[in-house]
Amino acid sequence: MDFEPLAMVGRSGDYFLPVQGDDVISIPPGAQMYVMPDRHPVGVVRETGEIVVLRENPYEPSTPALAVAVFLPAAYTQTYLGAWEKNDCAGTLPLFAYTAVGWQDGFVTTALRVDASRRQDPDQFDHAKVRAGIQAWQKELPNNRLVKHLTHCALGYGCPAALNLFQGREEGPLPTSPGCNAGCLGCISLQESCEPPSPQERIAFVPTPQEIAEVALRHIRHVDEAVVSFGQGCEGEPLLAADVIREAIRIIRSQTHQGTINLNSNASLPLKIAELADAGLDSLRISMNSARKDTYQAYFRPRYAFEAVMQSAREMKSRGKFVSINLFVFPGLTDAPKEAQALQEFITENGIDMIQWRNLNIDPDLYLETLGQRLPAGIGIRELIERIPVRRGYFNPYIPKHHPLHP
Repeated sequence: MDFEPLAMVGRSGDYFLPVQGDDVISIPPGAQMYVMPDRHPVGVVRETGEIVVLRENPYEPSTPALAVAVFLPAAYTQTYLGAWEKNDCAGTLPLFAYTAVGWQDGFVTTALRVDASRRQDPDQFDHAKVRAGIQAWQKELPNNRLVKHLTHCALGYGCPAALNLFQGREEGPLPTSPGCNAGCLGCISLQESCEPPSPQERIAFVPTPQEIAEVALRHIRHVDEAVVSFGQGCEGEPLLAADVIREAIRIIRSQTHQGTINLNSNASLPLKIAELADAGLDSLRISMNSARKDTYQAYFRPRYAFEAVMQSAREMKSRGKFVSINLFVFPGLTDAPKEAQALQEFITENGIDMIQWRNLNIDPDLYLETLGQRLPAGIGIRELIERIPVRRGYFNPYIPKHHPLHP
């Protein structure tokens, strides 16, 4: 509902802030709106500027008013979180990103599009083509376990990467590792407890190098400017299967020099990164919630040294490879002054080529409670993105073979 006396408020860390007209866009196609259980909306009184909590539904007295948030589609980065106040019964929210919602001649949200690619726009998925593609893949590779796993990802979870694979377009996923050397607070494939639950199951086996190469080669041969990527949401840390990946890359590169081979990783094992780069890995995307050690470790709960992440980036750059950061954006934390400064220093010192500005899927209150930091007001996500002087986006790019980063 739209309650006219109150204007829109967004959340940045621990702060509630009125949202101005220039800060909002129409809710994009593919977004999902959620009612927030046991959470009351926060707004600003238009006449006085006072920020208040709306606990009771003004149209149905004695019933609670519940907050709403939006989960953005791919290629969009949130600039404010949804604003609410929890009641005493509120449990932990599922692993999604909760962006502010308002009304301005239609539903609006606080976000910006950071990647022009339509790789995962909802109107790009044709499920008839997906099913036809699955049949063709299964006919050609009937015994390939990775194909069977990705079929479940496409049909069971609607995974955009798997859907693209079977449509023969864009980036193809190569999940490989059931193990991990971190205990990320917001891991989407394995949670030790049931709250919050992981939204999908992790791959339960390590494919053979041949199985991996078969999937990669078929995708590369059928797609212009193809990208294939190790390190997906349905697996742990791919570097724990680095020896298998290395052999798969060697098979791929023995048969074609086309396509970009990418690794999405926590970059925890620099020597393994070096081996993969020497075998033919083209690009590395490093997942990070922060370039500050304390903040990073509070979320990732790693069983490796933070310094290893920087060394992995340098191993890639010393070989002329492409390196991006998969930055988990959280308004109020990511744009906090000390966080922004650390990010800039990390980029400069390690030769980072690109930032992928991706939203952190987590209950905001759980995240802030875990970090245990009191942060000053941030500079703003939009402002931070404009300040960072490297390529920005959301997806792993195709790296042309004539690109100067290729040796």
